[in-house]
Amino acid sequence: MQPYGEGNTAFMLISAALVMIMTPGLAFFYGGLVSRKNVLAIMIQSFVSMGWTTFLWWACGYSLTFSGGQGGLIGDLHLAFLRGVKPGDVYSLTNNIPLLVLFVYQMMFAIITPALITGAFANRIKFTAYMVFLTAWMFCVYFPVAHNVWGDGFFAHNWGVLDFAGGTAVHTTAGFAALASVLYVGRRKVIETEPHNIPFVALGAALLWFGWYGFNAGSELRVDAVTTVAFANTDIAASIAAVTWLFIAWIFEKKPKFVGLLTGAVAGLVAITPAAGFVSIKASVAIGFLASVVCYLAVLFKNKMGLDDALDVWGVHGMGGVTGCICTGIFASKFWNPAGTDGLLFGGTHFFLMETLSVLIVAAYSFIFSYVALWAINFITPVKASAEDEEMGLDAAEHGEKAYV
Repeated sequence: MQPYGEGNTAFMLISAALVMIMTPGLAFFYGGLVSRKNVLAIMIQSFVSMGWTTFLWWACGYSLTFSGGQGGLIGDLHLAFLRGVKPGDVYSLTNNIPLLVLFVYQMMFAIITPALITGAFANRIKFTAYMVFLTAWMFCVYFPVAHNVWGDGFFAHNWGVLDFAGGTAVHTTAGFAALASVLYVGRRKVIETEPHNIPFVALGAALLWFGWYGFNAGSELRVDAVTTVAFANTDIAASIAAVTWLFIAWIFEKKPKFVGLLTGAVAGLVAITPAAGFVSIKASVAIGFLASVVCYLAVLFKNKMGLDDALDVWGVHGMGGVTGCICTGIFASKFWNPAGTDGLLFGGTHFFLMETLSVLIVAAYSFIFSYVALWAINFITPVKASAEDEEMGLDAAEHGEKAYV
């Protein structure tokens, strides 16, 4: 067995646990926003990913993401089912953590990503279709994109693209898959716009915010100065975005909305994700502010276009992810992370262009694949819930259960 850093290992295991709690947090966040008769249907879509995506990650997802494929679009199956992995195998001499720690840490990212999509088609998708979609989407979108930015794939190896904790691989992919889902599934036949339980939303947002420290700071994969910068940037961007959204809503909607404050915080967390370990504290303030403005405008645009993105997944995660990646290309500085690169403000024009181009390619690819996948799945099993099921509520129609009696 090779020696490894016990402190780094402990930190990364705690970070993995923090990222894990984000998926139940997302379930509560979404669960509070939907109607009473669809709470369980939306929550199970998050929780089932904790089981099924874990299996996919162990079977071949980790291998396709992090094994082989240098400079390519996808990895290989050399580490499928963790073949040949020993307890003491070290991930790298730089990070000095067991390979299995990276496996479980990155698994938590894989779990939450498809769960993010579910808020877009709340109340109107069949559970069987969702399971098929989740599986196909992981293989054809998440694993290849994560390999490209984290597994020394094409974007990272050939273009020098940086994504500290998932602006491209997690939020852009999920957000634009959500947009495709909305366009394919169409509007709800029974539209209930009022959240049924705002305290649930607050609980979910709190768990997401808490877990995001592991999401971002843990992505340094060790404890050093950059870890601290990523942690601080995460909190500052979220806080600035939260109050920015609050005041924007206060001005235009005439009321300081609690859900708006919480939504703004999530937008800030999303946008700082790709940049957290590459930018200054001042930059995180700018990113948090821009995230709220861009995401708020995206939600307004969605409403004006009549798109039924029930929980604003595209507006917050999709546009927040794109905004964060572009801001990484602008604000990144080697002063704050010598292992990073300089962004547009510091002469890194090429890096800015590659960062922007890569996130736009990923957005387009995730959108196109997701729409085509749903169209194809509909030939196998119905994707859309019937009008009768929507009227009854998917808790009873799909799962035979009720959240409240």
